[in-house]
Amino acid sequence: MQRIKKFFSDVIREMRKVSWPRRGELTRSTVTVLTTVAFFAIFFTVLDLGISKLIRLILE
Repeated sequence: MQRIKKFFSDVIREMRKVSWPRRGELTRSTVTVLTTVAFFAIFFTVLDLGISKLIRLILE
């Protein structure tokens, strides 16, 4: 039981050392991640459709 208390005590101590982002920084990072994910989703969708069409043309 003592080890568990020490573990959570250490976790709390380490969490106080964390440098949490400000609201503006967090918003910019979130927008960057969402934009990047959307770009790659669209890119791979177009790539997949193009390869599928190419394979259909070859097999016909």
